[in-house]
Amino acid sequence: MKTIAFIGFGLIGGSIAKGLRKKDPELRIMAFSKNRSELELSQEEGILNLILDRPDAEHIADCDFVFLCAPVRDNVLLLEKLAPLLKEGAVLTDVGSTKTEICERAIELRLSHCFIGGHPMAGSEQSGYRASTDYLFSNAYYILCPISEDHPELGEKLSALCSLLSAIPIISDFREHDRAVAAVSHLPHLIASSLVDLVRESDDEKKLMMRIAAGGFRDITRIASSSPPLWEQICESNAGPLSEVLDRYILSLSALSLHLKGERRELSLLSLFESSRSYRDALSSQNRGALSPDYSFSVDIEDEVGAISTISVILASKGISIKNIGINNARDHGEGALRISFYEEEAMEKALTVLERYRYDLRK
Repeated sequence: MKTIAFIGFGLIGGSIAKGLRKKDPELRIMAFSKNRSELELSQEEGILNLILDRPDAEHIADCDFVFLCAPVRDNVLLLEKLAPLLKEGAVLTDVGSTKTEICERAIELRLSHCFIGGHPMAGSEQSGYRASTDYLFSNAYYILCPISEDHPELGEKLSALCSLLSAIPIISDFREHDRAVAAVSHLPHLIASSLVDLVRESDDEKKLMMRIAAGGFRDITRIASSSPPLWEQICESNAGPLSEVLDRYILSLSALSLHLKGERRELSLLSLFESSRSYRDALSSQNRGALSPDYSFSVDIEDEVGAISTISVILASKGISIKNIGINNARDHGEGALRISFYEEEAMEKALTVLERYRYDLRK
């Protein structure tokens, strides 16, 4: 029977624990977190076997796997404290969004025999254990960053756990990982947050911008609702690669601004839109990546009494859980009047099939 410890137990740690528990009920799972109430809830749900008052030698020495699930820079400190407590053959890993700081520290501490960096590429705008699910990592990439080629067994052991989570393991150099996520995860978060702030600062007393902000604006700024303290640490811990890609992005925006002012005629907005659409359309919809997916579609119906309740009853009768449902007051990209979102892709696809049978006008 394998024993697994989680140090930090929010969205990611909780989802890993739930996914593993679902596939292997015999696992012994323990966790430490500052939020005692969430640990107690998890124990009531049958996920945790043991709540730790602190990650001490007595319990850590029993573990086959230890997951560091605190904020990224806290994980570096935990690495130093917990590594000496591990038994021979145990695997120590983290789930942070940046890898260079913790991997370089692990190299300094000569932990190549036990440590391997990990980054499950899935998440949510919500945080905390209560937002965790047993399917969060299904078909999501799980990047593994070994710090040495001398211990391939670490990657093999962690890959086996990835399989239980239905995740897709990918081996990557930790520096290459940080350059990649700077572009596809961290920069989009800066863009979303700065765009929201730009609109907030530009809005007038009547709050017209806030009122008409429609589906397109909400879609591209959705990640700005994520945890501010968590993302502050993530961005600062990946400052080098992130600043490089941010500088390139600023240059591209400056070039577009000059074109719109008539000073860069050689640029073509049409070419930009066509090339970006081509690349965007080539992205796989099957594998989930750094940004949390949006499982939603709109329904073009008349805004009348009973419209929402009717659709809710239809979907509930088929056992389909709805994450959110509401009226689209601004529909600048051809969205329907009603927007429905779901927790998972399977539920969304099932809902599409059901509502098509009722001849609703659906728009993804």
